[in-house]
Amino acid sequence: MNYPVWDVPGIGSGWVIGMIAIFHVMISHFAIGGGLYLPIAEATAMKRGRKDWLEFLPRHSKFFLILTGVYGAVSGVGIWFAIGLAAPEATSTLIHNFVFGWAIEWVFFMVELSTVAVYYYTWNRIPARLHLKVGWLYAAASIMTLVVINGILTFMLTPGEAWLAVAGTGEESSKFFQAFFNPTYWPSLILRTLVCLSLAGIWALVTGSLLDGDRQAALKTTVVRWSVLWLLPSFFLMPFVFLWYLLVIPESAKDLLSLGVSTIGSGTFTQVTRTVLISIMSSATIVFVAYFIAYRHPREFRFGYACMLLIVALLATASTEQAREMLRKPYVVGEHMYSNAVRKTPVKIDGKMVTEVEHFNTSGYLTNTPWATGDEKVAWAKTDSERETRIVPVSTGESQRPAATPETLWRGELMFRGQCLACHTREGYRSMKRLLHGREYESIGNALGMLHDYSEDSPYRAFMPPLVGTEGEIEALQVYLDQLVNGTAESTPSQSVVAEPDKGDSTGHAESAGG
Repeated sequence: MNYPVWDVPGIGSGWVIGMIAIFHVMISHFAIGGGLYLPIAEATAMKRGRKDWLEFLPRHSKFFLILTGVYGAVSGVGIWFAIGLAAPEATSTLIHNFVFGWAIEWVFFMVELSTVAVYYYTWNRIPARLHLKVGWLYAAASIMTLVVINGILTFMLTPGEAWLAVAGTGEESSKFFQAFFNPTYWPSLILRTLVCLSLAGIWALVTGSLLDGDRQAALKTTVVRWSVLWLLPSFFLMPFVFLWYLLVIPESAKDLLSLGVSTIGSGTFTQVTRTVLISIMSSATIVFVAYFIAYRHPREFRFGYACMLLIVALLATASTEQAREMLRKPYVVGEHMYSNAVRKTPVKIDGKMVTEVEHFNTSGYLTNTPWATGDEKVAWAKTDSERETRIVPVSTGESQRPAATPETLWRGELMFRGQCLACHTREGYRSMKRLLHGREYESIGNALGMLHDYSEDSPYRAFMPPLVGTEGEIEALQVYLDQLVNGTAESTPSQSVVAEPDKGDSTGHAESAGG
């Protein structure tokens, strides 16, 4: 909790990242595949003497420049902005471990931006052979951005045993290459390359569909059919590479897939399974439409058909990226950092190597938050030290239900923001109100107790991080959630906190932390 908490009502911070990332992937992968499409098409046209192609390609390269150079670059910056707010601890880990990797990727990115502009603006202005070399330079730079970024993305799922062995010691950068070329690096790189080639063909069909099928019949037929062929590598190779990918992902990820398949009728964590199925079905639909409509009837292939293909490709990309993210549960960096930014691997605290789970459970989670005053932390620590009861259901008679005072609710809200908001919202996507609907105070306490104990047989362990904190902090969260789910509109936690007259400074923190 060294950072503010980004509270996005309704959709949650995760989906802000997701929406920007899906849009960016559609363009960035086209930037790589399209970077190959243009010089290969130009070289083919020169070899075959197809001057009509050299009339189409400048128009396609203009579309390519605008889409990748403007929208691709802006959405890339948007991802940095979003992840820095939604997952600052994980972002910090990536930056510190791969700082030189990021620097190299940005060098290649700058070469991309420069060469794509030169490539477009020098059509018919420089010798054809030199122009083609500019295109190949762009293609090489764009491929290298994928080579670099793929290592960082796959690290988040499979950081590798060598890196995990030194995580938290300050020696993580010494295992740069082991972390970069991690177990899922190569299958992921090939999968993404196949996607890049497919998107190159799909986006080319968009511009190709605008050609007049009557006046430019031969050109449109050749361009459309040639663009469809770019889908074939994915169609034939992707199932085999995907199986390779499944063989090397962690056992925990395989368990999530198995859980989703085995419980698809009852609704237990079926989302990852459904997204995989959507990805498979949408990919099959793309190939079907591309062959039976575009390839067999290229002159009648209209812009509407191309847009439909693009929408289905967007659906396939979205479902695939979401499934990839879901496979990391309950981690944001596999076996190292949970989705609530609590580290699983030991770190040095007060000269000792301990896990943050152990540290927060003994010394307190809220002692590390900047959103409470020093006096509040002292008061809460004193309250916890005086507690002799455990967090147990009220019906056992071993503890009494505490009053939902503004102080308790404020404390519970800080726990909610720090450990729940990364994946849940109050009302909206993965709403806590909906998930806890019908549960009374005691039942909510039982659920929190299971998350806190985090036993091997816990049904939550496969996809949720442990709940950390002292008994008093967990009890405050229990009160907060009970008030959120079962309280009246006039006594919701946020309003109760705001109403407290002597909480002005802390209330201001609450509002700023919530975005």
